[in-house]
Amino acid sequence: MSKGQPHFDAGVWLMLGFLSLLWGGSFLFVGIAIKEIPPLVLVMARVLIAAAVLIPVHLLVIGRLPGDLRSWVNFGVLGVINNAVPFTLIATGQTMLASGLASVINATTPLFGVALMAAAGQEPLEARKMAGIVVGIAGVVVLKGESLFGVGTQGLGILCALGAAFCYGLSSLWAKLRLKGIRPLTLASGQLICSAAVMTVIGFAAADPSILLDVSVTSWLAVLGLALLATSLAYLVFFRIIERAGPANVQLVTMMIPVSAILMGCTVLGERLEAREIIGALIIIGALAIIDGRVLRLLRPGHKAA
Repeated sequence: MSKGQPHFDAGVWLMLGFLSLLWGGSFLFVGIAIKEIPPLVLVMARVLIAAAVLIPVHLLVIGRLPGDLRSWVNFGVLGVINNAVPFTLIATGQTMLASGLASVINATTPLFGVALMAAAGQEPLEARKMAGIVVGIAGVVVLKGESLFGVGTQGLGILCALGAAFCYGLSSLWAKLRLKGIRPLTLASGQLICSAAVMTVIGFAAADPSILLDVSVTSWLAVLGLALLATSLAYLVFFRIIERAGPANVQLVTMMIPVSAILMGCTVLGERLEAREIIGALIIIGALAIIDGRVLRLLRPGHKAA
C-alpha cells in the first residue's frame, strides 16, 4: 500500500468507536446542561470554549489562519449552518426529547446530505441511495409518526432535530462547493471562530449569559464536556480518521452514534425508549447502511474479502 493511501484497520475502528462515544456523549452533556442553561447560552459557551482550544492547536500544527475575506465569508456561512443553527436546534429539541431519541433523529443527516448533493448536481442519486432515503423517511415516521405532524411538544422537538440534521447535510454541500482544498483543521477552527462570534452576539442580545455564574458544578462539567470532548477533541479525532481512512469511511460513525447516545441516556439519565422508537431507530440505521453500500456488497453472492 502506498504512503498516504487511505486504509481501514483496527486502529481506525477504535477511533470510530471513540468518536461515536464523543459525539454520542454530546447528547448526554446537552441533556444534563439544558436543565439549567437556556439553549442559546449553552451553545454560546460550547463554541466559545471549543474555539479557544482549537485556535492554539491550529497555530501549533498548521500556523496562521487564512487572511483573505472570501475564506472568512465561507467560514462564516459554515459556522452558522454547521455549528450555530444545528447546535441550537438540538439543544432546543432536547428540552422536549430524550437524548437517545434526539441522536437517532440526528442520524438522518446522511439522508439529507445525499438528497442535497443530488439536487445541486454534485453527486448522482443512484437507486441504492434513493432507496436508503425512502427507508430513512419511513424510519422517522415509525419513530414518532403521530408526534411528527402533531402540535405537541415532542413533535416540535422532532422537527428541531430534523432541522439540525438538514443543516448538517447542507453544510457538507457548502463545504464541497466553497471550501475545497482547505485543510480540515482549518475548516474546524475557522467555522468555530465565526460561530463563536455569532453566538456571542445572539447570546447577549436574546438571552442572559450571566446565568452561567449561578448554575451547578454538574452543569458546568457538562458544558466543559460538550465543548472540550464533544467538539474540540471530536473534531481532532474526526480529522485523524479522514487522514487515515478517507472521508467515506468516517461516515460509518453516523450509524454508531445513536447506539452510544442511547446507552448513555439510559444508564446516566434513566431514559427509556419505547418499542416503536427502537424499531424506528433500527430502520434508520438500516437506511444508513443501504446508503453506505458496504454491508450490501458484503452480502452479495460471490463477494470475496480483499
